[in-house]
Amino acid sequence: MTNKKIKILHLFYLIGGVGTSIELIAKNTSNDEFEHVIINGAPKADIPLADHQFKIYHLKLDRDIKPIKDLQLVFQLIKICRKEKPDIIHAHSAKGGIIGKLAAWKTKTPCLHTPQAYSYLSTSSALKQLVYKKIEQSLKIAPHKILASSKSEATRAINDLKYSKNSVITFPNAINPIEKIPDLSTEKKWPDEYICTVGRPSYQKNIELIIDIIDELKKEKPDIHLVIMGVGSYSPNTRSVTQKISKLGLEKNVTMLKWTSREDIFHIIKHAKLYLSTARYEGLPYAVIEALALGKALVLSDADGNRDLVDDGKNGFLIFADKTENYKQRITELLNYKEKRLAFEQHSKMLFDQYFNIQHNIKNLETIYKTESL
Repeated sequence: MTNKKIKILHLFYLIGGVGTSIELIAKNTSNDEFEHVIINGAPKADIPLADHQFKIYHLKLDRDIKPIKDLQLVFQLIKICRKEKPDIIHAHSAKGGIIGKLAAWKTKTPCLHTPQAYSYLSTSSALKQLVYKKIEQSLKIAPHKILASSKSEATRAINDLKYSKNSVITFPNAINPIEKIPDLSTEKKWPDEYICTVGRPSYQKNIELIIDIIDELKKEKPDIHLVIMGVGSYSPNTRSVTQKISKLGLEKNVTMLKWTSREDIFHIIKHAKLYLSTARYEGLPYAVIEALALGKALVLSDADGNRDLVDDGKNGFLIFADKTENYKQRITELLNYKEKRLAFEQHSKMLFDQYFNIQHNIKNLETIYKTESL
């Protein structure tokens, strides 16, 4: 007699790191022990799991809070839960967490919520931050646990939202080793020596600051070049970034690439001199984990998620204030001193192998699923 598989129902809005997380979890957990049901909140998105034998439902999950529509989604999810009878609901993203927690409460299904960066961090408005925090705190009435994607995210849950330590588990985002890097499938329009970043122009990624940094670097390094990847469909600040590039006369110093294959992203990161991020907040950014796996030196903002990936002064530098001069100094240091950069690259690879290789870590998540589904 075979043991019954544990059925995990994933609810998420497929964009960026959240989609990557679902794909990695579903493909790396044991097929003999786990069954995954996918509820995609963005029906028009290309689902990377479509070529696998996972049952997929589509719900139109809006990024913004819309009470009537969101309540309708809760009832739709309840209906799916009663049909599928999952052993556990794993809700991903802030919005997925709202819908998932309520449906789990109604169906008495164990629930894990992975925010992949809390929504209250996504705005500079103190009022909106307060409202988003209150929503998160009000949902604590629905039984669930936080499955944080980083130590930073776990700390937010405990300190900001007042979760008990027993209600917060940490399973850091992780990826498979990157063993093969094919040739570029897109035309290369940038010089051979460059630095790079991945991030859609948005409040979160703070790309405007990166452009200011390039402007400062150009004063001493006229040939400095930045490749920005991930300028996709949901990139609300694209216009302001392109206007800043034009205003500062940096058209020959910056290349902006729309969404491209992950293989192309790996190729571009691998051949860059270093990886740069000025993000205001993260969950645990997959692009930076990929930079670790590819052995890159890092210059990152001291933000949630970023700080979990830097051993400061050993594989990169954390910048503790949004000052272009601080970034300029550290980037220049790594570009000018090859031996230091190479030492940082080796340390990045070591950190990846030790902490962020999903082939080593997936058993931890499987244990969490087994324990929380009881």
